[in-house]
Amino acid sequence: MPKRKDLKSILLIGSGPIIIGQACEFDYAGSQSLRSMIEEGIETILINSNPATIMTDPSMADHVYLLPLTTKSLRKILAEHPQIDAVLPTMGGQTALNLCIEAQEKGIWEDHNVDLIGVDIDAINITEDREKFRELMGKIGVGMAPQATATSFLKGKEIAQEFGFPLCIRSSFTLGGAGAAIVHKEEDYDELLQLGLEVSPIHEVMIDKALLGWKEYELELLRDKNDNVVIICTIENMDPMGIHTGDSITVAPAMTLSDRTYQKMRDMAIHMMRSIGEFEGGCNVQFAVSPDEREDIIAIEINPRVSRSSALASKATGYPIAKIATKLALGYTLDELSNQITGSTSALFEPTLDYVIVKIPRWNFDKFEGSDRTLGLQMKAVGEVMGIGRSFQEALHKATQSLEIKRNGLGADGKGYTDYNQVIDKLTNASWDRVFALYDAIAMGISLSRIHEITRIDMWYLRQFEELHELELEIGRFDVSSLSRKLLLEAKQKGFADRQIAHMLGCLESEVYTKREEMNINRVYKLVDTCAAEFKAETPYYYSTFEADVETPDGKRAAQNESIVSDKKKVIVLGSGPNRIGQGIEFDYCCVHGVYAAQECGYEAIMINCNPETVSTDFDTADKLYFEPVFWEHIYDIIRHEKPEGVIVQLGGQTALKLAEKLDRYGIKIMGTSFEALDLAEDRGRFSTLLQEINIPYPEFDTATSPDEAMKVADKLDFPILVRPSYVLGGQGMKIVINKQELEEHVVDILRKIPNNVLLLDHYLDGAIEAEADAICDGENVYIIGIMEHIEPCGIHSGDSNATLPPFNLGDLVMQQIKDHTKKIALALKTVGLINIQFAIKDDIVYIIEANPRASRTVPFIAKAYGEPYVNYATKVMLGHNKVTDFDFNPQLKGYAIKQPVFSFNKFPNVDKRLGPEMKSTGESILFVDSLKDDEFYELYARRRMYLSK
Repeated sequence: MPKRKDLKSILLIGSGPIIIGQACEFDYAGSQSLRSMIEEGIETILINSNPATIMTDPSMADHVYLLPLTTKSLRKILAEHPQIDAVLPTMGGQTALNLCIEAQEKGIWEDHNVDLIGVDIDAINITEDREKFRELMGKIGVGMAPQATATSFLKGKEIAQEFGFPLCIRSSFTLGGAGAAIVHKEEDYDELLQLGLEVSPIHEVMIDKALLGWKEYELELLRDKNDNVVIICTIENMDPMGIHTGDSITVAPAMTLSDRTYQKMRDMAIHMMRSIGEFEGGCNVQFAVSPDEREDIIAIEINPRVSRSSALASKATGYPIAKIATKLALGYTLDELSNQITGSTSALFEPTLDYVIVKIPRWNFDKFEGSDRTLGLQMKAVGEVMGIGRSFQEALHKATQSLEIKRNGLGADGKGYTDYNQVIDKLTNASWDRVFALYDAIAMGISLSRIHEITRIDMWYLRQFEELHELELEIGRFDVSSLSRKLLLEAKQKGFADRQIAHMLGCLESEVYTKREEMNINRVYKLVDTCAAEFKAETPYYYSTFEADVETPDGKRAAQNESIVSDKKKVIVLGSGPNRIGQGIEFDYCCVHGVYAAQECGYEAIMINCNPETVSTDFDTADKLYFEPVFWEHIYDIIRHEKPEGVIVQLGGQTALKLAEKLDRYGIKIMGTSFEALDLAEDRGRFSTLLQEINIPYPEFDTATSPDEAMKVADKLDFPILVRPSYVLGGQGMKIVINKQELEEHVVDILRKIPNNVLLLDHYLDGAIEAEADAICDGENVYIIGIMEHIEPCGIHSGDSNATLPPFNLGDLVMQQIKDHTKKIALALKTVGLINIQFAIKDDIVYIIEANPRASRTVPFIAKAYGEPYVNYATKVMLGHNKVTDFDFNPQLKGYAIKQPVFSFNKFPNVDKRLGPEMKSTGESILFVDSLKDDEFYELYARRRMYLSK
């Protein structure tokens, strides 16, 4: 049965700002979904309040509404577009589903004669309401943990008395495990029960007997209206029950599941999906399995929508779940659609993997001083990375190398824990570094049975860690000249980086690289093909591995490389790696636009990134995608393989920028602004000297590399002093200090966390106004794309400030200084591409805080506010394809656009929520106001007075 003929115009609800528990995986799903509908000739209308994402780009839908996700906004859109036939709410996470339910309850869909597609309201209610779900599972014979529902504090107390501890509390209708907790002791119960009831919008919690130590699995399914079902991916959590799946290290395909239990789990998942109602699209089912021979299976939950894991499953298998789910919602059946990876098989064909995927979450606990860092039922990760390898060990190493936490992989870098009590504590209380603590425990000689007893992690995984450590010890017995080819190849096949092998051998990384070259141990690239190479794949989506040589019929020996290098001129765009505070989805937006612009200039655009949540790692965004760590060794090998004209580092945030020095040292061309200019801007001392030369004011400053030097600087500068390290993003380590004791404590703390760093000490301009400008420069001409004024005063990180475009309170004299300074600095730094400059304004004098000759967090916001493709223009300038004067700039904005930060403090209730120079927001939304008399602007401006009050 082909698609429904009555669906000509569809409203898609996005997921809003990035928060912990709902990140850019829904931007990816929504973007895929919109493209899927446009392919079918359907008019697309999008509502989403997030300006940082590719999803809200004007090119993504016929009509994009950057409005708050409220029923008031829905009524406005439906009044303006009476032609809307249906709404698709399953691509925008819990936010979209909750808004859809609220609109249903208020009769909005009925009033406007709008159909709901892709999901059934009854299905949402059954799966979100813990009590209804439990009743249904009982009816269809699917086992669950002993549990009961409480809608009052008293009822919750009665249930605890009946079940005994440990218990799980889960709130109904919440996201990212909000309100959920494991309670081990009776004395903690009252507070956590109260919290769970308060967090749930219907004040309901499910209390169940905690199945600590049981294994956890997820299945990603698709279903069509004819009740065809495919299981796209089985994901196993390396962590046992008790840690939220978003905070778990996950593996695909499942590694420790017997075939008998897997078949039983499949049948249960399909049975559950069919029982919750009529819907067509994606579905995520979670199970717990007992860690004994019986392998009893019980259901945890089911989500009748595209989930966080759907993005991971899509990238793991290459199967575009959101795209196909959208087609199913339009009325197609699975057997009518083709698998877009192979182009020759049906979408009803289940993916088979001949490689292993490991996902590791990325946390930002350092931004939340005093936060509870233990992992539990409430998600705390801000992003994630994915490694692809031929074995679990290779994929695990690639994932750890992708995290960007100054580790080179597991072990062999001299940074492991060596204190027995500390390691036991880290095994007992799982946190961000538990994957490293496991390795350190084995290195320390703690037995696998003891580690298993504490962590309940399956012995199969622990043996994999043990094998890696045994190999490290074996290699450590040699030096670089005596190491055999067999051992070196084995180390590379198991994912060890050259840096780690160099650490084991006591030599330089370059010596290991040279040894590999001599022994012909080179990376080969394999296609992600969904079908274990059974059918030919059409998509250019690759991962690297090391293989033993195979003898070809002509007698030559070589490893098979599936990445064929074309003779087109190429450019590589370096991605931004995992999301984190200070470097989020906005850089992925820039990378995607960079890829598109390079393609328009006639280049073959190659993307390197390891973030499974984003559009940049979609298999059909770039001409070629390498799903690899943004880690020097991997990048250098790809560059040597592809031989591009150059590499773009300006668009991938600090991740890409940090690699500029190595690229420059190895003679690889950086497209756009040179490494010398990038380095000059990052080195606070040299940059201030440049400002002096071109006669631009800046706050009094000096540099220090030790606490003693900092004390001497403090004698010259007046307090308060702003202390900040070099080469960091998101204001990491920045703090305003008001006396020598605070100064010494903070400098000692920074140098402990970031050794050998050059610290800049500025006299802090108390009560100054902060503003920033973004511009495009081609080395000769400068065009300022936007000037923003912050509502909060100077001293609050720009990422945490409400920023107004255009400025609302800066006179002509100040504006002229900002324009003149921006142009002077852009030219002095020989900028080719984008530049962001931040200013402090006091007594009508404009001082420079810092300049970043790269894409900034604010570029997507300005592009959306003015309706101009600035990243596209800037990339064409970087590539030397265009001058700034070639573009016809025509910004359109009625009134003001305000960039509003969004915080996830609710995940860390005991944390100091005061804002300062270190960024804490996880996302942002955009607010348009017609005038400064608007009530919403008044409310925001009132906050400024709060910060300025003495």
